Amino acid sequence: MIPPATRLWHILRWLRLVFLLSVAWCVMVLSHETGHLLGGWLGGGKLQQAELRPWTLPHSRFDPDPYPLLTLWAGPIFGVVFPLAVALLIRRPWAGLIAHFCLLANGCYLAMAWVDGGAHLDTTRLLAQGAAPQLIITYCLITIGWGYVRFRASCMALLAPSKP
Repeated sequence: MIPPATRLWHILRWLRLVFLLSVAWCVMVLSHETGHLLGGWLGGGKLQQAELRPWTLPHSRFDPDPYPLLTLWAGPIFGVVFPLAVALLIRRPWAGLIAHFCLLANGCYLAMAWVDGGAHLDTTRLLAQGAAPQLIITYCLITIGWGYVRFRASCMALLAPSKP
């Protein structure tokens, strides 16, 4: 029989993971879309519409957008670089978990968007603007591979029993 105190700590670790995953989702969505906004503005685009709420499908639309590849690539790149940089700066396990989630999620998003083929998804738009498929595949392989390994390790560390 598991002592009640041990059971409580086990439940609290899982609740912490659920909370951190919720935060990670918001960070991923906001950093990814912020990347698109920064890319569009740096490229001289005129913002027509932006949606940042994480419970919707965040998006931004620039018209005109003189450098659409810059705008499109800035999302998944900033969506990975920013959370990783913050995690490196503050050096806390929970920050690493969030950053590794962002790494994995951005790669999975581009890969799944390719499979889905939705006209408004980043991968379809990247390909339509002339992005090299090999570059998208490389991005996905690196972010999904490294992201999975690091995210899994972060989850395992968070859920590991405390040492007495």
